[in-house]
Amino acid sequence: MSDAAFSVMSPQNLRSAIVFASPHSGADYPPQFLEQSILDPHRIRSSEDAFVDRLFAAAPEYGAPLLRAVKPRAYLDLNRSPEELDPALIEGVMRRGQNPRVASGLGVIPRVVAGGQAIYRGKLPLTEARSRIDSYWRPYHRALQGLLDQAHVGFGHAILIDCHSMPHEALETMPTRSGQMPDVVLGDRFGAAAAGEIVDRVEAAFTSVGLRVARNAPFAGAYITQAYGRPSRNQHAIQVEIDRSLYMDEATIRPNGNFAILQDALRGVIAAMTDSVQEQPPLAAE
Repeated sequence: MSDAAFSVMSPQNLRSAIVFASPHSGADYPPQFLEQSILDPHRIRSSEDAFVDRLFAAAPEYGAPLLRAVKPRAYLDLNRSPEELDPALIEGVMRRGQNPRVASGLGVIPRVVAGGQAIYRGKLPLTEARSRIDSYWRPYHRALQGLLDQAHVGFGHAILIDCHSMPHEALETMPTRSGQMPDVVLGDRFGAAAAGEIVDRVEAAFTSVGLRVARNAPFAGAYITQAYGRPSRNQHAIQVEIDRSLYMDEATIRPNGNFAILQDALRGVIAAMTDSVQEQPPLAAE
């Protein structure tokens, strides 16, 4: 077990305005957390974006850093606001309106994992929630903004590629014109988080290796995309969701026989992205 909040895979020479980040692939489960949980060590991993950091591990070879979470999403969700505390889980938290993510148990300290399975028997003290946020959430986000600032200084703009994976079943009811489900969903909060020209180039990078791409459905981007996507300030954020069935067995949470194939395809995507999005796009209104 590590007390680190994050790790950064840095390039030898920074050659790209892109910052890759994987906030949900952390797999360092603190023993105390596992003791608190009513879930077994396998079921508690069901909301983890397993192996996504490995899929994008080639980023530094193309001059871009990769920021990786260490702690798992079930312990602390880095893609939520630190204010999204769940009164049904955290003692002493007052209800403040209706936040659908918090109401469903998916606040910054999640109450449930995938499928709505409860993580804990009872409530957690507010001091513990604040300790997790101060120890892991804040350092990760300071590091993320620092990497974006570094890109901005070097290139005049910064582009965050926020890397995730999605359960295959999330796509099964999705209406499609062609009858084929997408392999990748890009979320730019319907144009609010990134300039259209940049999103076009990112999409082209994925389609160039034969991956089918959709935008903003069923995932348009959550806290990170909303908080860091500031096109009018030349800071852009795009959430990338990859169908888990392409590279892993979702039941066993193990890489499948296609893992290396997809990893190699994503190497091509990273190369195409870092080549094609270096030019600064025109300013866009937020």
